[in-house]
Order: sequence, then structure tokens, then C-alpha cells
Amino acid sequence: MLYAESSAVVAWLLGEPHQDVVREALASAELVLASDLALVECDRVLIRATIDGRITKGQAADRRVLLNKAAFHWGILHMDNEILGRARRPFPIEPPRTLDALHLSCAIVARSTLPGLSVLSLDERVRTNALRLGFDLLPLD
Repeated sequence: MLYAESSAVVAWLLGEPHQDVVREALASAELVLASDLALVECDRVLIRATIDGRITKGQAADRRVLLNKAAFHWGILHMDNEILGRARRPFPIEPPRTLDALHLSCAIVARSTLPGLSVLSLDERVRTNALRLGFDLLPLD
């Protein structure tokens, strides 16, 4: 079981470094959770990548289809009061960026009902906090 933070999903979508380990982690997980925030962030990255010429509109559309097909099989966490409230509290390593605090809060809230949840992230700030919060991390170093 893993919580997929947006940096990892973006790497997979855009073919960035570590895409293979992210794809393997997503494919082999018994359960993948992501937040609606991660989906919004991925869509924004695809829009930005089209505007700055890294990918074409057609490539962005294809990758959006890929994301939507994958997300159909994931559990999607919605930004509810519990998640928002947790994001407003301190983290082991301060200050995380706002979106990072929201991702970490999603993982914390999800772990309350899914013990053993790992965090899939390529963002070092998220990884450092997640490790200090007691999460196992993917990809492995």
C-alpha cells in the first residue's frame, strides 16, 4: 500500500528520471492512494509543459488519458477537514511548503486506517518529513 505524492506521478507521466522505479512501484502496489491535489498538480504540470514547449498538446492529452486510467484504480483522498486541520499543525522538519504539508497530511490521515502505508515521492522535503513521521519510503535509496 502506498500514497503516491505528485512529484513521483509527474516523473512517471513526463518520462523524467526515476520513471521506471515509479512505474514499478505503482504497478506492484496492492493499493495506491493519491489525493485530488496530486491529480490537480499533474494536470497543471501537463498544461505548463505544453505552454513551455516540452510536450505537444497531443502528448499532454495522451498523458492525461494515462493518468486518468491509472487514477481510476487508485483510492482518491479528498481534501477534507481532517486533512486540512493536520496540514495546519507542525511537522518534524519545518517549514514544509503548503502543498507538501497537504500531501503529508493525506498520508498521515490515510495511515490511521491503513497501517503499513508507504510514501512514494521524489521530493526530498516530503521524503525527509515522511521518514521522520515513521513512513517507509519508495523508491528506496
